[in-house]
Amino acid sequence: MELSLSNRVNEVAPSVTLAVDAKAKAMKAAGIDVIRYGAGEPDFPTPGPIVEAAIAAAKDSRNHRYTPTVGLPEFREGIARKTLRDSGYEIQPDQVLVTNGGKQAVYESFQAVLNPGDEAIIPTPYWVTYPEAVKLAGGTPVFVTAGADQDFVPTIEQIEAARTDRTKVIIINSPNNPTGSLWPAETLKAIGEWAIEHGIWVISDEIYEHVVYDGATTAHIGAVVSELRPQLIVLNGLAKTYAMTGWRVGWMIAEPRVIKAVSKLQGHMTGNVDDVAQRAGIAAVNGPLDAVAKMREAFDRRRHAIVDALNSIPGVHCIMPKGAFYAFADVHELLGRPVGPQGTVSATSVELAAALLDEAKVAAVPGEGFGMLGYMRFSYALSDDDLAEGMRRFKAWVEA
Repeated sequence: MELSLSNRVNEVAPSVTLAVDAKAKAMKAAGIDVIRYGAGEPDFPTPGPIVEAAIAAAKDSRNHRYTPTVGLPEFREGIARKTLRDSGYEIQPDQVLVTNGGKQAVYESFQAVLNPGDEAIIPTPYWVTYPEAVKLAGGTPVFVTAGADQDFVPTIEQIEAARTDRTKVIIINSPNNPTGSLWPAETLKAIGEWAIEHGIWVISDEIYEHVVYDGATTAHIGAVVSELRPQLIVLNGLAKTYAMTGWRVGWMIAEPRVIKAVSKLQGHMTGNVDDVAQRAGIAAVNGPLDAVAKMREAFDRRRHAIVDALNSIPGVHCIMPKGAFYAFADVHELLGRPVGPQGTVSATSVELAAALLDEAKVAAVPGEGFGMLGYMRFSYALSDDDLAEGMRRFKAWVEA
């Protein structure tokens, strides 16, 4: 007799982005030339000074031992200074918890505030992990959908319409994954004031804060609505800003009582984050943003190239993203009709993405993973040459 697994783990959906990327990597390992628009991973190396700091740290035996679960004191202090510099408001080091990547911060945030039966409002399109983290905490995801006609930014009226007496938290993400939308300060102000009025936690995922274009700046809800901070949890990390996805270093900013509560959870899950990676993080947050600016210039160039290319494909429509490094393309017109040299008919964007990968060797993430059928997400965090070749293949496949 095969023993059963828990309902909890059976009910959680796998990460669509990681699944697409894993299949593309496997095809590439098998010698198949695949263009990968799947994972949101900068194609740049981690800046040299950060790497050198890690090398020096690895040689120092002080970094070969357990350290505080909440993070190295020097790193927490650096994150506090960085928050003042980048977000525009002051926090103390005891308001910081260092986590094993941004995903752990997301998971732990919902674990900290949700009880079984509580509802979490999730603006849609959303990052794939949000609803699964809510379910793992025993909560119920409640989706509020904003389409391309709204630049994928929900209104406060939509959010209020989703509120019930069980609403406990809302998560916001700007700049946004998967759409690249940049939420205006006015929207964040309205959400912050609404959350105060109704006694609702706000989780703000700000991992893409430095990846914005056209001279724009990211509005931080903690600065826009200072009164919200006692019920605000901010999530951030090194991955996107410093091209450090594989280093697995994120953090959470919240009131000390929240940090103390979550540190108990993390103490039983993983303990401290790798010390060498934290030493690299200290160099990152204390250093200049010059390398970040150079990466942003490349992303900006690719942003225009991919949007132009997508809009040149019959049946594909894509608005210009204002942040992050994703193009969220509307592919509704490619569904329900023959596409490609084999005349493949796809009823969903999941099927369309599978056909595009199998037949044209182009990997993109279907919109269903983000709560939006009829869309596909293309990361433009890849080389200019690969970007151009992948778009050429996509267009040739559609026009065949």
